[in-house]
Amino acid sequence: MAKIKITFEDKDIQPIVVEDSVEGFSLLEIVEDNGGHLNNNCGGVCACSTCHIYVNKGDEHLEEISDKEEDFIDRAINPRLESRLGCQCIVLSDDADIEIEVPDQSRIIGHEH
Repeated sequence: MAKIKITFEDKDIQPIVVEDSVEGFSLLEIVEDNGGHLNNNCGGVCACSTCHIYVNKGDEHLEEISDKEEDFIDRAINPRLESRLGCQCIVLSDDADIEIEVPDQSRIIGHEH
């Protein structure tokens, strides 16, 4: 089984640990399906940067970053080398061990929570 640890820059939000079969799902879907929230103003089609995350561990278990995704990451708030878009991070293996951090989303237009 995969293990996905989700932490939040906003320390008022409790971490989430997912130990389940997740191959073929995006990290955006995994966060949303397990009680977390990750903005996705474009609906998860790589047309904005609101589902921006940091992949701190396990990027080898995710689909490679595309040029289009890199372009949108450049528009994200506080991008880093480990930045990705949650909608584009498809888990490739049920043996994955991944740790992500969701940046503070309060400055995103359309922020729901």
